This record gives sequence, C-alpha cells and structure tokens, in this order.
Amino acid sequence: MTIGIVGLGLIGGSLGLALQNTKLVSKVLGYDHNLTNCEDALSLNLIHEIVSFNEIKKCDIIFLAIPVGAIINTLGSLEDIDENTTVVDMGSTKGEIIKSVPTSIRANFVAAHPMAGTEKFGPHAAFKTLYQNKIVVFCGTKNTADFHKDRATQIFSHIGMRIVFMEENEHDKHACFISHLPHAISYALANSVIGQEDPKSILLLAAGGFEDMSRLAKSSPTMWTDIFKQNRENLLTSLELFETELSSCKQMIKDKKWDELESWMGDATTIHKIL
Repeated sequence: MTIGIVGLGLIGGSLGLALQNTKLVSKVLGYDHNLTNCEDALSLNLIHEIVSFNEIKKCDIIFLAIPVGAIINTLGSLEDIDENTTVVDMGSTKGEIIKSVPTSIRANFVAAHPMAGTEKFGPHAAFKTLYQNKIVVFCGTKNTADFHKDRATQIFSHIGMRIVFMEENEHDKHACFISHLPHAISYALANSVIGQEDPKSILLLAAGGFEDMSRLAKSSPTMWTDIFKQNRENLLTSLELFETELSSCKQMIKDKKWDELESWMGDATTIHKIL
C-alpha cells in the first residue's frame, strides 16, 4: 500500500517512521504546508518523498496528522477521492470532526485518536517507537465501511497499537479529563510562575515537581487552542470541577484544617491504584 501523510510533525513524522518498518507499506509520501517541515522530514527520513496534495489524494490510505481545525478544513478537499481510499484522522477531538466529514466520503473515513505523544512538536521530535504498546481509539465506526475500518485496524496493529472502540461524545469527555484539562492546568501553572516579580529566582529552585507539572506547557499553543475550541463544553465542565477541588484545598489551608487536608490528599493518591 501507498501511504500519504498530511502533517509531518511529531505525530505524522513518527507514523512515517513506524510504517516504513512494516511489510504492508510500499511507500510513504508526505505533505506539509510548512516547507521547512518538508525539508526536515526528508532529511530525517521520516517519509520517502514529498508530494503535492493532489498526489496525496491518490494514495491507498491518507492520514491527517494536523491540528484538529485544519483536519476539518482539509476534509472538504477530499470529496473526490476514490471509493477505495481510506482517510484516517489523528486528531485529539472527535465530535466536531466527525460532524464535518462530507457525506460522499463518510464510508471512507476512520476517526482515530492515538493515545500517544510528547510535549515536543515538529519533525525533529518524531521517533519510530512513539506508537508501540499504546492505545488508539476508533470513534463513530458504525458509519465506516468494513473495508476501511479493517484496513485501518490492520495498519495500527502492525505498528504495535491496541484498538479501542468508543462513541465520539464519550471519547471527547474522557479525553478532556485525562489530556485536555491537564494541559490547561500546566499552562496556568507556567503562567503563574512567569507572572511573578522575579521568575528567574523561582526557576532556579525548580525541582522535579515543577518540571513534571509544567512539562505539558511546552506543547504547541496553536494545536492546543484548536483542541480547546473543539472540546469547549467538556473543558469548561472539567475546569469548574477542578476549581471546586482547588478551592476546597485553599479553604482547608486557610482554616488550618490539617487533618481534613491530609485526608483529601489521601483520597487523591488512590488514583495510582488505577494508573
């Protein structure tokens, strides 16, 4: 099969590297509106060749590894693809994307969210084992033709992923709590430190805790603004719940209720029995 990847950053670039190690794929073609990304992807051997978007449309499988807003815009340009061409989006939200798929290619479309990534972005962040032993969530597959669903399943399985099926609304709610909310908190933490009178002095003392909590704030603001926009309602709900917990913590400290605070922290540590 010939694979076309739109977007050659961490997600698309890592996919290109992983697919080159499978016997299913004969050639990996790439497209990115950023010419520097194209040059870097070629020099790093993330793909075999850079081609035009029209050439991408002729591939057996097209992966959309671009920000979620760009995925919606791009889907409208794929209405004339062959009925045997599979389109897979790799976005972190699903509801708005699925709604935007043109009727003419809905059967071709697989909504997938690989639960893999780092805080780094761009072609230089890509590595071939990103997807190994990770989960990929398929959403809205009842409207996807079996041929395309099976083909996507085969591809993701060959790069070491486990497939989980979920409805798009359920996915967006869960993804918000485990991914989108933590990113919002990380950005807020980073800004709270940057906003101090002398942040350099604070950063000199930063140890593992701050580094771990602020790591996500290194992620692409453009990509995450798009994600927050598409998952707005779920994110607002999760932020309100987080604010409630943070207010409780603040009040216990204010009232010197140390036993209650310790118990509250103890409840939180039970999350590690799940993770």
